[in-house]
Amino acid sequence: MSNDLQCVVAGFGGQGSLFAGKVIAMAGLAEDREVSWMPSYGPEMRGGTANCSVTLSSEPIGSPLVLHPNALIALNQPSFDKFLDTVVEGGTVIVDTAMVPKVSEREGVNVIGIPATKLCEEQGLKGLSNIVLIGKLWKETQFCERASLDAAIAKVVPASKPEKLEQNRTAIEIGLNA
Repeated sequence: MSNDLQCVVAGFGGQGSLFAGKVIAMAGLAEDREVSWMPSYGPEMRGGTANCSVTLSSEPIGSPLVLHPNALIALNQPSFDKFLDTVVEGGTVIVDTAMVPKVSEREGVNVIGIPATKLCEEQGLKGLSNIVLIGKLWKETQFCERASLDAAIAKVVPASKPEKLEQNRTAIEIGLNA
């Protein structure tokens, strides 16, 4: 797979799908690549569905909409069910199996499930399953340099919350090792 990434990150509002997309986008910016990040969420926000399209490219990006992603991060069952069939052949799907009990395979697509929410709870990192899944996506696709991923985490975690920075770094590591 080329280093270009067209990714959809999807879940319920409040699961951090938009934040996760920002981390991926910032990693692309750290490498001076062409980047688009487009959020999409229902009117109810928390508890409703939320997803974002993220593109990292070496070429100018024609549209921020990602209709045929080569990567999908699914944080819940409805998102997995909705977006699985949109992933292109050869694409990668990373699924939180703690939140997606019915994971189905798809011919020509690499579907990888890890119990991210459960792993976070065991480590006292509640709410960081989105970041664990980014770590797993990175391990599978190397969509950016490792240092760029670290720089992105440092950029999106507010400076006023230094403890969150370390927790996010730990969450990335959990994903890399899952």
